[in-house]
Amino acid sequence: MIDMHAHWKPAEVADALRARTKEPRIFRNDDGAEVLKSRMSEEPLAQAFDDVGFHLGRMDRQGVDTSVLSLVGGFCWIESQSPEVSGPLCRRVNDRFSEICQENPGRFAAFAALPLTDMDAAAAELERALALPGVIGAQLPGNFFLTREDAEAARPLLEVANREHAILFIHHGPRPGDAFPKVAGGTDNSRRRNGTLDMQASLSSVMVTLSLTDLLAPYPDVTVVVHNLGGNIPYEVERMDHRSLLDTPDEELPSSRFRRAKVFVDCNSFGPRAIEAAVSLYGAERIVCGTDGTEFGCNWTRKALADAQIGEEARELILKGNAAAMLARAVRTAEGERAAA
Repeated sequence: MIDMHAHWKPAEVADALRARTKEPRIFRNDDGAEVLKSRMSEEPLAQAFDDVGFHLGRMDRQGVDTSVLSLVGGFCWIESQSPEVSGPLCRRVNDRFSEICQENPGRFAAFAALPLTDMDAAAAELERALALPGVIGAQLPGNFFLTREDAEAARPLLEVANREHAILFIHHGPRPGDAFPKVAGGTDNSRRRNGTLDMQASLSSVMVTLSLTDLLAPYPDVTVVVHNLGGNIPYEVERMDHRSLLDTPDEELPSSRFRRAKVFVDCNSFGPRAIEAAVSLYGAERIVCGTDGTEFGCNWTRKALADAQIGEEARELILKGNAAAMLARAVRTAEGERAAA
């Protein structure tokens, strides 16, 4: 398996977390012990960050050949700070990602973190990070792509990624300044509403922007991956086609446009029936594995793929083949450019 969706909690931001006055932050509890406090929980500092050895052990147990690391959502706050704060923090994280990749050849690749309050600075950091061994692209918050108009702000990043043949991993999340999450913690079923209902609806809008507009037309050399099967599109596309036939009968059907778009999705968190629907819509050649970088996620994804009635060829493409080709292209381009320099 190649895991394209493996989140990471970097210890390199610990000092910045100690300086924060709101979650996530590090503080001393009543017992005098340092803990990492997020919106939902507190963790002892010894358990708050990811460890390379522990992660490799988990990968070996689960048969994961390569994990592509990206910031976990709770740590993406570093990207939304002012440029003078977020710039150094993102550079520190990206440099460490590259060190992990170099120290463990073939086991890791990484998506860069970017200072998103200044898009020129973000583009510059993306270009810098892509010159680091192991960095193959960047993770971007989905709210940049909810509509075609929203996505205009991301053009500087698309231009760099296109020039460098990089991969952009689009993950559900806010732009700097967005109210997030949408549903308050005190609301009934807030975890279900935020973590499934709103997330999947938002990702569906992202896929509509990427696949049903011309946004990506000027960027043929960017590889785009959207997580969680691209939202609800695989099981809403039939209604979308129906509405299209009623409302705009002269237009190409949405199902056809989704099928031929150059957007990949991962199968993180979904079961066999949803994977079958995604294969039917997108084609197996457009789906990669994702696990969130956890043992539970690995078990879930492997079982879902084993139970899905998609055939062995499709299963192998999703488990490894598609991602292997994607990574080889990104690494080959980066190595060629470093050699030329």
